[in-house]
Amino acid sequence: MKKALALILALAMVFALCACGQSSAPAATEAPAAGAAEPADAVKDYSGYTIRIYSNSNSTERTTWLINEARDAGFTISIDDNSVISGDTAAIQAANENKDGDILFGLNETRWSQVVDGTYENLKLVEWTPAWADEVGEYAYPGAAYGLVIQNVLMLYRTDELGTNGEKLHFKHWADIVDSGYTWYRQNKVGGTTNANINSAMLYAFVDPASEAGGVSLDGWKTLWKYCADGVYSSDDDYKYGFQPLNKGDVQISTFYSSSLYGKIDAAADSSENPLLGTMEPENWALVDIDDGTYYIAEYIGILDKAGRSEEETEAVKAFAEWFGSADVQAAWGEEFDSYPCNTAAANILYPDGVPAIYTLKNFALSNVEGTDMNYAEYVASHSSEWTNIMTNLGFYWADKSAAVAEPDWENLDWATLTQAAG
Repeated sequence: MKKALALILALAMVFALCACGQSSAPAATEAPAAGAAEPADAVKDYSGYTIRIYSNSNSTERTTWLINEARDAGFTISIDDNSVISGDTAAIQAANENKDGDILFGLNETRWSQVVDGTYENLKLVEWTPAWADEVGEYAYPGAAYGLVIQNVLMLYRTDELGTNGEKLHFKHWADIVDSGYTWYRQNKVGGTTNANINSAMLYAFVDPASEAGGVSLDGWKTLWKYCADGVYSSDDDYKYGFQPLNKGDVQISTFYSSSLYGKIDAAADSSENPLLGTMEPENWALVDIDDGTYYIAEYIGILDKAGRSEEETEAVKAFAEWFGSADVQAAWGEEFDSYPCNTAAANILYPDGVPAIYTLKNFALSNVEGTDMNYAEYVASHSSEWTNIMTNLGFYWADKSAAVAEPDWENLDWATLTQAAG
């Protein structure tokens, strides 16, 4: 796969060089990378303007790759890695406070619906429609933001003697894990994108628009408390996303995000004496079969309306967004970082034999919430701050056993206060 993508990129760069002829652009920008939506943009040098990007999809590896590939395609970008900005909350807050952003990408529907709806005072979006808009299907806020990467949270279990010993697991809801009789891993903090998505999956079965407890029934909060109280957790950074506890056999069930799963399994034996085996065809692990499906998120890209930016500079920003979201570039990004693109043309490049199993699961993020005019992703967005406040105020997800708090007196709680930020 890597060889095929490398060939695509190399050929595109050769064609671009031929089109350029005697270019006066600097050496670093003479050979554009593949993926520009329009051939004219592929050979134009936009490097004179530094495009300021805010994102939570910003590991050091991702930022380094993007800076280098963008430079080769004729763009100069500025993006902080996760040692500076970590997580979607930090990214969106920094963009809103600094007011210097050109591009926002990553995040998820929860954040994007807030941006599109004008929740953030200083974040307004430029109206645009990329050439590849039709390739991302339902993953679009038409005229505003368009999907890049699809991810979902997964519930995995071991099928060997360290797991269910051959028993197949079938749940109706994610929350059924608390009565499964098996051990499971849970996160050790309230915050974080992955943990927020796990909570969204856990609470899906308990949606109650009339509930004063953040639009979730009391049984939902009791169940999530049990998930925390009885779950195995660790302060070890290597364990925080849930793969390693399962890989080492410390638990029988765990949660993880789809992006990076196959890469993790490929390298599972490097960090365990009892590793998970079988990447595309599992040997000693499986996905829990859950009737509801799973909570998908999509990372999007949008162009910020930056005060004082000239028309020429805005043209450079739009050209970058066109380039980054295009099929060739998203296929290369997906191959490099084990992620699945929203762009169906990119997905066909990456997976010519069909969609991987972990992306064929039912998506309840886009299911309508009964009694509202919202889908579940929008419902989560409208209640996410209340949920964070409830969990923080009640002490969910303690990281230290000695600091575990007593279970709340559920029948006598002041939800009007608990849904507000402490202090």
